[in-house]
Amino acid sequence: MRYQGSEAYNVEQAERGRERLAREARPSFEVVTGGGLDARARAGVSPAFVARLRVAVAVAAVLIVLGMARVALTSATVSLLQDNAALSAQISEAQTTNEQLRIERSILSSNSRISRIATQNYGMVLPSQTVTLDLAAPSAGSGDGADAQAQGDQGTPAGADGEAAQSGEEAAPQTDLS
Repeated sequence: MRYQGSEAYNVEQAERGRERLAREARPSFEVVTGGGLDARARAGVSPAFVARLRVAVAVAAVLIVLGMARVALTSATVSLLQDNAALSAQISEAQTTNEQLRIERSILSSNSRISRIATQNYGMVLPSQTVTLDLAAPSAGSGDGADAQAQGDQGTPAGADGEAAQSGEEAAPQTDLS
């Protein structure tokens, strides 16, 4: 006689049977979360793309700053060169004017020209007699022309205060208007 259940079971076989039943109970497709097109759209931009974009923006900013610096330096150089050219033109013009004024001054200050104008236009002549007054010598008199009288024996009247230099007229007495 045989008793049921007295037989030893194979443990491995029982486990395989359970696995088989578990496999058959599974659905025929797998559900993977976050793997669809919708999940990619919601995920946004990848970090690698963002890093590359930042590098590109930084390089562009550096190039723009360098370009602006170059343009600023070039415009400053051009401005300075134009100012230098204008100053050089002004200097050469001033030198030309200076030379012309020196020539004109030498012509106008010529002694022969001044003498000719004085004699022809104003009737002036060179003096034939001169008077020399020594102002450094101590005065021997009362100071009313005694020194001039002492040295005035060279042809002009003593005590002449420049009134004798007027042409042909008697010296008029001077009045004090102050």
